[in-house]
Amino acid sequence: YLFRQWTAADAIVDYMVFARRYVMECEERYGAEAVEEVLDACHALMDHGVNRYQHPRPLSAEAEKARLREREAHEWSRHDEIWRTIPVRDRQERGARTTPIPEEPQENLLYFIEKHSPRLAPWERELVRIVRKVAQYFYPQGLTKVMNEGWATFWHYTILNRAYDLGLVDDGFMLEFLGSHTNVVAQRGFDEPGYAGCNPYALGFAMFSDIKRICEQPTAEDREWFPDIAGQDWLRVFDFAMRNYKDESFIAQFLSPRLIREFHLFAIADHAVEPMLEVDSIHNESGYRRVRSLLAAQYEHSARVPDVQITRYDRDSDRSLTVRHMRHRGRPLGNETPRVLRHLHRLWGFTVRLQTVDEAGRPCAADVLVP
Repeated sequence: YLFRQWTAADAIVDYMVFARRYVMECEERYGAEAVEEVLDACHALMDHGVNRYQHPRPLSAEAEKARLREREAHEWSRHDEIWRTIPVRDRQERGARTTPIPEEPQENLLYFIEKHSPRLAPWERELVRIVRKVAQYFYPQGLTKVMNEGWATFWHYTILNRAYDLGLVDDGFMLEFLGSHTNVVAQRGFDEPGYAGCNPYALGFAMFSDIKRICEQPTAEDREWFPDIAGQDWLRVFDFAMRNYKDESFIAQFLSPRLIREFHLFAIADHAVEPMLEVDSIHNESGYRRVRSLLAAQYEHSARVPDVQITRYDRDSDRSLTVRHMRHRGRPLGNETPRVLRHLHRLWGFTVRLQTVDEAGRPCAADVLVP
């Protein structure tokens, strides 16, 4: 399970209690408005506050408090209000640093801000850390949304139907449950009001139900596409899937041609330079494989969260921060970019520069500055 690999359930409760108390103390000492301003800025960057390749070690609440005291003492010892009055010097006067900061691009924006922001007070820095730790804990949830929601709805449906068969619940209860369940797992059409892409509840529930069907009543098509699980014990297949897959790989491995037909899925080639759309993949063998691959790719981290990394901190000149966005398949950032940059500027305190490059590293848009 990703949560077992990345998180510690026995430590997060204590840490959340510690975080709540700390935020309340900050509100009493510095005012709720000031605290809310920092938290809003952190939450705007929450998706860019996780380590995707390192598993952080969990700490108890007592260990966190001890580290907090050490950090506060260190920060206050090096904190000097005179730093705020130093005039900005021209870059040519200082010359280039022999060792750039950071030495390599950093994708964990909140961590870099926590460690290097020239303007944050110690209590603000601790709030950044709290938001970053919470974001890290819930990071696996974003990678397993289809699986988690599908697992929950499947077992809810299965258990209550079994209870009804045993006479443990009456008709009225089941009618109410089925109405609620149907609304939850409904997949809206692309032209229906409220459409927001593929419903994770609908897809997850359908996939787990379909895996059970493939194990218990496989067709010739199922045996061709899923020879390893067709006719096998569905509970063991479920257990294996939940232990070893995330949404992207789960869909790539277990989405069947039958579900592709039931969901009416097909692929469109949308080339920006072409005046018309092209139907790229339909319901045949090659089409099934491409549709499954394309749908799975939508659950990759790069498809959900923009690739934004810190590339330069001019500590010895104007203390500006340069972040670089690498466009994925030519997609620009959304309309909320100016607001997010203002939040980043709030945490950094000096000029923030956004550069945009294509996948080859070439500039493809004008720089955006927040002075």
